[in-house]
Amino acid sequence: MMKTIYVSGYRPHELGIFNDNHPGIPIIKKAIENELRVLLDNGLEWVVISGQPGVETWTAEVIIELKNEYPNLKYSVITPFLEQEKNWNEQKQQKFHFIVGKADFVTSVTKRTYEAPWQFIEKDKFIISNTDGLLLVYDEENEASPKYVKSLAQKYADLHNYKIIEINAYDLQVIAEEMQREEW
Repeated sequence: MMKTIYVSGYRPHELGIFNDNHPGIPIIKKAIENELRVLLDNGLEWVVISGQPGVETWTAEVIIELKNEYPNLKYSVITPFLEQEKNWNEQKQQKFHFIVGKADFVTSVTKRTYEAPWQFIEKDKFIISNTDGLLLVYDEENEASPKYVKSLAQKYADLHNYKIIEINAYDLQVIAEEMQREEW
């Protein structure tokens, strides 16, 4: 049983998403919601994200909605370093501050501002070793930043009871078709 799960995946630009009105966002959010509902019905209590724009931000938005139905659901934002959002545009900063404000727990792994890429690796290692599984929006055909967290999670899973759940392009296509049928 998974009580805690790390949710991660693509950044918006890796999917060609450059604004909040992109038609792909509701599809990705629905896919995340569907997986979380299954996990919630099986004892999920905590979702952990690092607050990166894209899949992690959309996950927080999904959780905020799900809390109406699942009041015991909690989420934490564990950033790799302090002031992670400092160089983001204003819209991304506002969204980050909103999800941090709604989070049940917030911390930073390295407790200092950005120094080097190793902080991202340490963040992933820390979150993976403190969760029961990883829900990753990732498709092998579209390699990008999620491949790094998947690789770390796979190494961890080889030695521990750690579950990796992936949402791939096929899964998203099925959900898009379902959503389209519902609109008719």
